[in-house]
Amino acid sequence: MTRNLSIFNQLRPFTVGFDNVFDNFESMFDEGVLNVSSVNYPPYNIVKTGDNAYDIEIALAGFGKDDINVEYAENQLTIKSVKKEEKQEKEGVIHKGISKRHFVRSFTVADDVEVKGAELKDGLLTVALERIIPEAKKPRTIKIK
Repeated sequence: MTRNLSIFNQLRPFTVGFDNVFDNFESMFDEGVLNVSSVNYPPYNIVKTGDNAYDIEIALAGFGKDDINVEYAENQLTIKSVKKEEKQEKEGVIHKGISKRHFVRSFTVADDVEVKGAELKDGLLTVALERIIPEAKKPRTIKIK
């Protein structure tokens, strides 16, 4: 048993019904997803835009809508570049500092969060997400008999 597993196992006795959350974190450690130093392109922000709304903003200078693929499956939001045939370089380019390198960026999304859409504007891809709270999970007062 690794150190990571023991951290989560120490929390399990104090929670009910969070097994899948702990399992997700354990798999992130096992797959090396939480090794931040290895994944730094493209840069991104996660912004809370409301009580239950979030935006993921990804800086994609030089990319067009046809150059990016946004997929959501099994609680994984994956944004990646689409490989195309290499175009001829523009004549007269003295220095090429804007990179259009291949990338894959994934985010684990909670069960109660819905992906609303994506927009690319001015080199910034924004993916809108919203947490949907079912009536059964909203706060309520329990009447005492």
